[in-house]
Amino acid sequence: MSAVVLQVGQGGNQLGLEWWRLLGRHKKRCPFSSRSGRLAAVCVDTEPKVLRGAREFVRKDSTLFPFSKLHPASIIEGKGGRGGNWAYGYHGGPGEGGRALLERTMEALRQEAERRDYYGGTVLLHSLGGGTGSGLGSRLCEQIRDEFPVGHILTVSVVPHQSGESPLQHYNTLLSLASLHRCADAVLMFYNDHALSRAGPQQRSGPPGSLSAVNAYMASCLAGLLLPVQSLTTRSGRSLGMEPWELIRSVCPVPSAKLIYTAQASSGERSHWDSLVSGTLQHLPQLSPAGTPYSSRGVLAVARGDKDNSFNTSNVLQRLRHGHRCVQWNPFPVDHWTDPVNELGISTSSRLLTVSSNHSSVSGFLGHVVQRAGEMLQARAYLHWYQRYRAEPEDFQQAVNTLLDIIQEYDSQ
Repeated sequence: MSAVVLQVGQGGNQLGLEWWRLLGRHKKRCPFSSRSGRLAAVCVDTEPKVLRGAREFVRKDSTLFPFSKLHPASIIEGKGGRGGNWAYGYHGGPGEGGRALLERTMEALRQEAERRDYYGGTVLLHSLGGGTGSGLGSRLCEQIRDEFPVGHILTVSVVPHQSGESPLQHYNTLLSLASLHRCADAVLMFYNDHALSRAGPQQRSGPPGSLSAVNAYMASCLAGLLLPVQSLTTRSGRSLGMEPWELIRSVCPVPSAKLIYTAQASSGERSHWDSLVSGTLQHLPQLSPAGTPYSSRGVLAVARGDKDNSFNTSNVLQRLRHGHRCVQWNPFPVDHWTDPVNELGISTSSRLLTVSSNHSSVSGFLGHVVQRAGEMLQARAYLHWYQRYRAEPEDFQQAVNTLLDIIQEYDSQ
């Protein structure tokens, strides 16, 4: 596989742990590993306790991943948290060696990139609401873009609950998204509220609604998109590991709009693909609060368990095109990949459909972030916490302007 997975902060490492556990259930060699069997991952957090799960992948007697191990040098830990503050995560604290954490992480990433047969880019897992995930994640994204200008950057960004996880989450989300928009090629967004409603028994990782079930649902969506598919394998049966970068090409036709919505549905062998399409469309917003229809610039559907090639012969692609209201200026708005085997299901004969869409409904979420952050800025709420770590009001205003530009871009499509 051409990608290196970079897990940042508590949210990113918890999601990453579920991701590796999911891949560890299968007998085949992990596609996100080198020929020597080492996992292509770097785990970083400012609190050592968060990384205890990652160390399970280093132990030789680990039952979590019996076929591949994580390199010990790929676990980077700091000496203290970041207080849920984007500026503290981005700049680090005065005199505490914050740059050392950044430099150690980049050195581990360089080593992992050198171990690849071909380095195509980085998949960054993090949360938008916390201090380390949002702040250090943003800084790492910028650094990776500077040091690997040709490599792709796909971020997997977890959006906090709208009801509120932290009083600073709107600031952190605002600043992080503005930074990611400048540096990343695509931002794969997972909303905690949406994942909570979708996580179910099929994830087999804790009771429905639990944190592990929510992370397992997100990990299943990631695996549905990024694991090798027959459509992208060579005639010799070798996967080139291009799935993350082909995803970007399929759903992000223009670089000014790169925020991706993802949904997944699964069923038994006899179920029709039409029913799975309905499942992926169930929670997709169709109209803005003003009554304006949302639309999509690009859609990618990944069908696993398509033994009889019925996916291509059905009217699924047409339904996806209409369900996502694809823009008229894109002549090929719906791309699809298929694989006869569903390695992620309870049985390999079950069916799994994962759909990603560059959907304009994200403008509603961005508007909410701008509104809430703007109200806090007007009241100067918590600003002194950010100024303590070298974030100024001008940084917030620049981030607001960036998100307003993104909203305008989506609303004008």
